[in-house]
Amino acid sequence: MKKIIIPLAVIFFAFLSIGLLLPQENEEDVKFKKVLDEYLDALWKFYPTAATMAGYHKYDNKFEDLGNKKIEKRHDALDEFNKEFVAGVDRFKLSPELQIDHEMIIDALDLELLKHENLVPWEYNPLFYNDIFSNCVQSLFVKGSAPPEQRAKNTAGRLKALPKFIKQAKENLKTPPLLLTETAIKQFSGIMDFYQSELPVLIEQAPETNNSKLQANLGKVLPALEDYQNFLQNELLPRSTGNFRMGPQAHARLLRLTLQNNITMDTLIARANADYTNIRREMAMVCLPYFRIMYPNISMEQLTAQQGEEKMRNTTIKGVLDKIKGEHTTKEKFINQVKNYVEEIKDFLTQKELLELPEESLNIESMPLECRGITWSYLVSPGVYETSGSYASRITPLPNGWEEEQTNSFLEEYNNFLLYFWTVRKVYPGQFVPTFYTRKYPSIIRNMHPNLPLIRAWPVFMEETLVTSGFGNYDLMLRLNQLKLLLKMVMDFKLELNIHSGGISKEDAIKHMTGIGFQNQAEAERKWNRIILKPGDCAYTYVGYQEILDMQKEYKKLKGGSYSHKEFFKKLLSYGALPLRHLKKKILEQ
Repeated sequence: MKKIIIPLAVIFFAFLSIGLLLPQENEEDVKFKKVLDEYLDALWKFYPTAATMAGYHKYDNKFEDLGNKKIEKRHDALDEFNKEFVAGVDRFKLSPELQIDHEMIIDALDLELLKHENLVPWEYNPLFYNDIFSNCVQSLFVKGSAPPEQRAKNTAGRLKALPKFIKQAKENLKTPPLLLTETAIKQFSGIMDFYQSELPVLIEQAPETNNSKLQANLGKVLPALEDYQNFLQNELLPRSTGNFRMGPQAHARLLRLTLQNNITMDTLIARANADYTNIRREMAMVCLPYFRIMYPNISMEQLTAQQGEEKMRNTTIKGVLDKIKGEHTTKEKFINQVKNYVEEIKDFLTQKELLELPEESLNIESMPLECRGITWSYLVSPGVYETSGSYASRITPLPNGWEEEQTNSFLEEYNNFLLYFWTVRKVYPGQFVPTFYTRKYPSIIRNMHPNLPLIRAWPVFMEETLVTSGFGNYDLMLRLNQLKLLLKMVMDFKLELNIHSGGISKEDAIKHMTGIGFQNQAEAERKWNRIILKPGDCAYTYVGYQEILDMQKEYKKLKGGSYSHKEFFKKLLSYGALPLRHLKKKILEQ
């Protein structure tokens, strides 16, 4: 008997020792993940429409409640979560990757607090409500994962809650900036079209048991939406006198939380000033031989003597750009032309083996009416909780309401040369490729709050690589327009600071863009609008580009003769879209 007991005891203690040797999760990691899950669940409970869009379906049967008490309660909850993350979790005891996620969630929380303390979108931004109107029901059909019966029930519930939400919107909105209200009004016809035309078709396809309830609830929503549309036009528009500038303190806080950069702002401003001069100088050098041919009767030497070197550059560059602006597609073929350019760019990247392209395809679609007016294009990607799904680049078609002069002006700006590089930046590889690869990293925080400077700047860095690799057979007209876009990127950064943290007027800003940046009037006005509608947005690309250039420079030193562009591109996107200050450390790790 003893001979049996002794081996069993040995086996028991052997298994016990193996268990002790197995890696156990850090206690602080467990604590952090628990608080994080609680924070995210509270976030999605407050924003159930955004939750559905993200692929978090726990609150598909709920709707936003933006009554004053609910907003105050949410603000208090944010303060409590802030205490838990800062004081309740010892960041230095977390595993290295979770230390980065911890830092990112603190920034994300502070950004949410900024929304409550400075931006207050439910009081000063009618576009905030438009976004919910557009997606609260539609997302259930597009993103919903429940069986059709449950999905129909969730839709009926949200439709039932919509009139109350519309009433809250009317009560909450105070004196927004004029442009925000004007844009909301323009978008609203697309929102009405969905509820009046598209939703009834979707309801007909719903299970019969819910059909009558859906139709009854929709019948109450339509007059409420029509009433809200009249409210926007007749009540909110006349009192839309709010300040469109964020102000230096709030703007600096926004940039700190979203740029997450290594390079100081003073250094970035100094670089932007130098780039502004250098890019214009290179544009003039490209244009000089063309100008002599295009304008044989003008003496360059005499022009320089009369106008000075700076004005001569302006005359030379503008003269050449004016000659080639007529080479463009038509209004009807604009989006198809972009699709054609995507295939050319993709083929070149493949042939030159510059990049490992995703197998996932990118759909190129016309932007829905209810989403227009803020940016000319945007990327639609799977929700952050979704492991699969399609990607689409949505592009605004040229409006039917434009006069012929407006249409021609736009097409001349986006002529056949510049459109190639606009496609590279905005469509393919655009934000699609960096988003696709960074989403491979299994961190919900990095997927929810990707570093936008990295995502925006990566295609600009690729654009430069295309040019130096011989894209377009080294055509100098292509190079000129690529330089024009680089100049626009620099000016966007400077204007972002001057508009929200300074006091530059619209008139002076547009004069600067048209006179020095060679943009036409419509393009300059569109950029002014974008800076107002999306604060911070126009700083991201330049900051990210400078950071990537610095990383490349140091990575080249590290690798020496074994440096590979393709490897560097891949490495940039392999850690998720984490803050630039951490990405640089990762890139330089051996």
